[in-house]
Amino acid sequence: MARLSNYNTKQRDLILEYLKASQGEHVTADMILKYLAVHKTPVGKATVYRYLDLLEKNEMVRKYQTDERGKSCYQYIGDIHNCRYHYHLKCVECGTLFHITCEELDHVSEHMLKEHGFLVDDSRTVYYGTCESCRKKKL
Repeated sequence: MARLSNYNTKQRDLILEYLKASQGEHVTADMILKYLAVHKTPVGKATVYRYLDLLEKNEMVRKYQTDERGKSCYQYIGDIHNCRYHYHLKCVECGTLFHITCEELDHVSEHMLKEHGFLVDDSRTVYYGTCESCRKKKL
């Protein structure tokens, strides 16, 4: 785990404030940049990504790939352990990423370990499909 330095800046404080306020949501670097601009503390995109990478290494945020081009979103997890152990459903139509806790899926993870010797990281498992809202729009 990388060490968070004592080098705190107004920008870092605002980024962390935004992430905490958005807990349970998936945010992008662009959303953070807009927040910083509104608070008259603009920074470069590279600075935001460097800090997000540091927070990820310190297990304070979780990073998710949102598309094939490598675009990412981030979720603040801080010290909340129940947020670390859940699955995700990604709608291929609208792009929404849903959190779910499901005992049935836990059985799949148990099966993978027992029968195949493969330990699944449930918190990073993403199932792709079409959400109920998008399916209804097509009717």
